[in-house]
Amino acid sequence: MADSRPDALAIAFPEKNSLDKNGITRYQKLTFKELAFETACVARGLLAAGFERGDRVVVMVPPGFDFFVLGFSMLQTGIVPVFIDPGMGAKNLKECIAEAEPVGFIGISKAHAARVLLGWGKKTIRKTVTLGPRLFWGGKKMQTIRNFDRSEGPGPFFDAGPEDIAAILFTSGSTGVPKGVVYSHGNFRAQLEMIRDTFAFSPGEINMPTFPPFALFNPALGMSSIIPDMDATKPAFVNPKNIIGPIKQFGITNMFGSPALIDTVGRYGAANGVKLPGLKQVISAGAPASTKALLRFSAMLTPEVQIFTPYGSTESMPVTKVGSRQIFREAEEKTGNGSGVCIGKAVAGMEIAIIRISDEAIPNWSEDLEVAPGEIGEIVVKGRNVTRSYFNREDATKLAKIRDGNQIRHRMGDLGYFDAEGNLWFCGRKAHRVNVGEQELYSIPCEEIFNKHPDVFRTALVGVNGKAVLCVEPEKGGNPIDQAKLRAELLDWAAEHPLTGAIKTLLFHPGFPVDRRHNAKIIREKLAVWAKNELT
Repeated sequence: MADSRPDALAIAFPEKNSLDKNGITRYQKLTFKELAFETACVARGLLAAGFERGDRVVVMVPPGFDFFVLGFSMLQTGIVPVFIDPGMGAKNLKECIAEAEPVGFIGISKAHAARVLLGWGKKTIRKTVTLGPRLFWGGKKMQTIRNFDRSEGPGPFFDAGPEDIAAILFTSGSTGVPKGVVYSHGNFRAQLEMIRDTFAFSPGEINMPTFPPFALFNPALGMSSIIPDMDATKPAFVNPKNIIGPIKQFGITNMFGSPALIDTVGRYGAANGVKLPGLKQVISAGAPASTKALLRFSAMLTPEVQIFTPYGSTESMPVTKVGSRQIFREAEEKTGNGSGVCIGKAVAGMEIAIIRISDEAIPNWSEDLEVAPGEIGEIVVKGRNVTRSYFNREDATKLAKIRDGNQIRHRMGDLGYFDAEGNLWFCGRKAHRVNVGEQELYSIPCEEIFNKHPDVFRTALVGVNGKAVLCVEPEKGGNPIDQAKLRAELLDWAAEHPLTGAIKTLLFHPGFPVDRRHNAKIIREKLAVWAKNELT
């Protein structure tokens, strides 16, 4: 891209204290030529500082100039970045870093202080780089790395093979301790091509990625990235003006946002009559998107523009694609009646199967594992973008992977089924099914029956001592909700539907616990503990 489009905008990100006198955010900008040059300089600096191909290095850097340059320089030199969400909590962070066995740590001063004081990676980390003031922990400063050799010319590329490890990306940990997903360069290459083809991305488009790791795909596709002024670990609490402003300022054509961000911005847009005619495509992923939230956000777009909600996971992305027109149609006809959430058809290059529900390891693939068409089972995927293992988690790898010749199938841990048209329907996590006597209830089909109520923000089904309990988070704002009336109505709905007849207990909750990454996946494990305490 630096050769073919040298002066085109690659990345823009907000400057600190970045509002000008008119209230407009000021952005620092990098062209593709500048990004390539800075990447080459940092790559040379890292190698000179003693980092080597194959070194696993934890990266704790906020989205911005250094995040992009470090990410690309490490991929180009064969240094393996380890990305862990800093918001997952100190205990999980320490465990994940110990598991990754990193030899290096690159981070801001605050991250280094926590590393030293809390003992993160103290047995293995011996190479460090600090962004900002370097205090008592030693190591190199980022400024030294950046300025080591600022000569023109290509960076120190290594000849990456498809099986070479490219990065370790930790899962969000919404259903347990996060796991380090091993990405090969072949996985990334396949993922890049599948994302490009699935969403028809092309050079010259302007993209707003509100989840930083996704932003790394854009420069490789020739698209400009506009990084919004937001805390990437708290998308639900974004200031809508910081999303809407740059969309208009830069003429953004595509954006990615978690369902929580889409909900927050859509509510603001509905209340203030906002229109975004320049957007040509919106993508939302990370958890099932609320139909109400999609409708609100869609009202800001021109009629022909869709919101796409692809399905996938850290271990395999993308898997399927579905657009908002189909979602609205299916939601009205089927989702609200307990059919689950339609997540569309497989993207090109992806093979999907539905197998019998089991919590046991499955070493080898055979077709007799598959269930009959239309039957709910576990979703299993195969493709070049599917990762093969977790790092240092052999037991988790055995439970999640099925060998199929020289390929690997990944068990998504999600339940679903195919309809007669070949659409995949999502029915919730395997770990979230609730047994009541001889009946097995699946979370998403049951919850969507109640989520259509205008006074309900979201619901979550949990099991407590053999009972099905519906946790309800009411809508906030507007007129106060009569909880006694709402309780009676929802329990009447439960009794009327064959799927939910076993739900006789309902608890109101002020705000569900959600994952740190997308603020959208409900952590039902925590809710179950809360519900048990409430009932006791």
